Amino acid sequence: MLSNTIYLSDRDLAARFKNSRASIWRWVRTRGFPEPVKFTPGCTRWRLSDIEQWERETINETRPAE
Repeated sequence: MLSNTIYLSDRDLAARFKNSRASIWRWVRTRGFPEPVKFTPGCTRWRLSDIEQWERETINETRPAE
């Protein structure tokens, strides 16, 4: 069975958010950023769907109340 899940590396996320790889890992520890999926030692990825959900939630938290 094939999975349609898209996975992103810390490099992909750093480019997406125009930030450093270290910042991505710091966000995991301090900002409620999605936990990565560890495939093997040295191969850690994030599900794109988890990142998109986090983005939606973060945008909603920063919008002023109407």
